[in-house]
Amino acid sequence: ATARRSLLMTGVKMGSFSSVDEGVILPHCNIGRGARLKRVIIDSGVRIPEGLVVGEDPEADAARFRRSANGVCLITNSMIDRLSN
Repeated sequence: ATARRSLLMTGVKMGSFSSVDEGVILPHCNIGRGARLKRVIIDSGVRIPEGLVVGEDPEADAARFRRSANGVCLITNSMIDRLSN
């Protein structure tokens, strides 16, 4: 797992081969194996699924998450729940 230019709070777990670039990960999040996250803010307690990619396709990000004009994505539990439905 790799974290670059990021802030990880208490209790954050990153799965093998996962990466976070320019992210703020709030407490007790779990980032699944192989996930690639760039320019994200992840709410407390969120479980990121294995292999999720955020920050590489602006249109896909805007459809799934709340995305700022500067390209920063907010990810909450309810947004992750919608992905699996």
